[in-house]
Amino acid sequence: MFQKVKKILIIAFVVHLIYIVALKWIDPPITITQMASVIAGHGLKRNYVSMEDISPNARLAVIASEDQLFPDHSGFDVKSIEQVIKQQTRKTGRIRGASTISQQVAKNVFLWQGRSWMRKGVEAYFTFMIEKIWGKERILEIYLNVAEMGTGVFGIEAASREYFNKPAKKISRKEAAMVAACLPNPKKYIVKPASRYINQRYPWILVQMHNLEGDPEIKVLIAEQLPLYSK
Repeated sequence: MFQKVKKILIIAFVVHLIYIVALKWIDPPITITQMASVIAGHGLKRNYVSMEDISPNARLAVIASEDQLFPDHSGFDVKSIEQVIKQQTRKTGRIRGASTISQQVAKNVFLWQGRSWMRKGVEAYFTFMIEKIWGKERILEIYLNVAEMGTGVFGIEAASREYFNKPAKKISRKEAAMVAACLPNPKKYIVKPASRYINQRYPWILVQMHNLEGDPEIKVLIAEQLPLYSK
């Protein structure tokens, strides 16, 4: 019995390792969150595009909004995690926040939505693996393609066309900041017509974008070979 279980675990590890390596070059066929959207009747609007077809505005906006230390950490923002644990679990036992872009990609691509300790543990494993195998640019590219950016809307290309009737390559700074502002809860925070939360948050994201864009490591990730549409 033990040998059978051991064999199954080894096979499972090899299969998922092959899948992780394959995703370094191919796009995820579908995620659990996307399937859940279809089952719930929200539909599935998505259109995976390469990094070259995503405006630097969008790349910079999600870093400014979600993970300003993205170029520097190895997948985990340790200080933020420690603060969240101290503030939240001491009284409530809940797990909140502190997710880096890498952790969000691990969750969105391989796992389900939720905040249980078990899911967080598995998420940490996948975060470690994609940091080692994919690298930062691929992680950011996948994030911009699979993140939910509205009800049934996945990825910056689908969001840009849904809200602004243009491809992600041409999204402006303001538009990118508005989309990034919805990421904490894309079903609740409506991009267009902009909810109160979006209108309050996107100006802050624009300021952060301005502060970050001169950083050499940020410049490498946003790869400013495309025009930065400013309107």
